[in-house]
Amino acid sequence: MIHLISKKLVLFAAACLLLSACGQKQETPEPTPSATESNAALPSGGTSTTSPESETGQNLEAEQEPENGTDPAGTDGQNKDDEQNGQEQPANLYHINKAYNVVPNEEGTEKKVVLLTFDDGPKEQEMIDGLIDTLDKHNAKAIFFVNGYRVKSKPELLQLIHDRGQIIGNHSWDHIDLKKETETSARKQVEDVQNIVEETIGEKPRFFRPPFGSGNDKLHQIVEENDMIYMTWSNGSLDWDSKNKNKPDAVIQNVMDQLHAGSNILMHELPWTVEALDELLTKLEAKGYSFVDPRTISEKPETAE
Repeated sequence: MIHLISKKLVLFAAACLLLSACGQKQETPEPTPSATESNAALPSGGTSTTSPESETGQNLEAEQEPENGTDPAGTDGQNKDDEQNGQEQPANLYHINKAYNVVPNEEGTEKKVVLLTFDDGPKEQEMIDGLIDTLDKHNAKAIFFVNGYRVKSKPELLQLIHDRGQIIGNHSWDHIDLKKETETSARKQVEDVQNIVEETIGEKPRFFRPPFGSGNDKLHQIVEENDMIYMTWSNGSLDWDSKNKNKPDAVIQNVMDQLHAGSNILMHELPWTVEALDELLTKLEAKGYSFVDPRTISEKPETAE
């Protein structure tokens, strides 16, 4: 009897020890949430290569705004942004000769081209959008020669022209006859535009056109010192003339009557010019002309005549 009771006591003690061990296992603390998140963020190799931002969920914002990324290898989105921003400068194919025509730098480059230009802006968004919509339709680039006082009044319009991929030119600050100005005054008229354009869009104009086509050696030197290409025009649309006001057909005919290879076409930001532009470019294309990209125009090569 005593032997049986002893055996039961041993079994009871063993059961108590087993239950005690189970209770201790259940009390083992779970991993902290921060440790779990940290382990989940690690790649399979076991070494974290993510930035602190990605660990806090900000990597989603970085994907939505790739321009703010710092990946040295770059991304497809960044490459597209680079192309849109024109970081890849087109080849130097043309220059402006003494007659202000656009001529090839080398034999074999297409001669049957025209340069499109618009003076005296920026004025109104509706007209600017109208002109650029048509330019886009024809895959054409143009130089918008701007006045400083207009840029100061409406800098957002200068930004609009730039953002839509067109080229900005310098047309002096006040649209006055620079040939009649002192060297100091003429320099200010030129350089103040360079400065305000750079402040607005982040780059200075590469092209200069004097108001009324009026200049002298002094002005040429000022323009050259500011690393710009000087030009007037070789084909005038006469859209500014009161006799052609509200007459888009007359504007078109004026250009076509003067058309020649390398035509440097002068137009303005005017409602009837906006109305005329699509038909004008269509007629030019029908005659086999293409539109020179101003970014392909360089200084005159030494080998050129």
